[in-house]
Amino acid sequence: MSDKVRPLRADAARNRALVLETAYRSFATEGLSAAVDEIANRAGVGIGTVYRHFPTKNALFAAAVEHRLRQLVTAGRALLDSEDPGQALFGFVRAMATEWGAADRGLTQVLAGDEVDVDHVAVAESHFMDLLGELLAAAKQAGTVQPELTVREAKAVIVACQAVGTHTPDVADRVIGLLLDGIRPVVHDPC
Repeated sequence: MSDKVRPLRADAARNRALVLETAYRSFATEGLSAAVDEIANRAGVGIGTVYRHFPTKNALFAAAVEHRLRQLVTAGRALLDSEDPGQALFGFVRAMATEWGAADRGLTQVLAGDEVDVDHVAVAESHFMDLLGELLAAAKQAGTVQPELTVREAKAVIVACQAVGTHTPDVADRVIGLLLDGIRPVVHDPC
């Protein structure tokens, strides 16, 4: 018997991708409360098809979040490579709060650690934290953030900004600006 994994048939690969995309949208809007049978229904496949690819709800959630975190890491690297590296962290945090993560309850729950078994998304979160560390290092080198700011604190700022965007969208832009100002270097008045 061979240990080789056979590639998925074209229809099975399409179904897997459809389930994953539908699950991502469902978890983004409903968080972990999204029901697997409803995800299958929305994807237009049977519940057996979902479980054939993802044996548990946690496996489905983990796959959807891992896919999303990989996209965010790619977007963050693009910011780091294209913008002023000293400002890339601020652009990333603002985008996480207002664009990429604003309407994504599942991602917000993962980053905040709410009701999520993070072991299921540990590898993807590790890549996310590595990127965040690179963004923070570039900002520190440019002198645009407080030198003692840690990666965990930068992640907490993202979570706080996402919460503001979710719970008080009418004042989110101003409050996010205040939070970001709070991590900038303190300028002492020589007077």
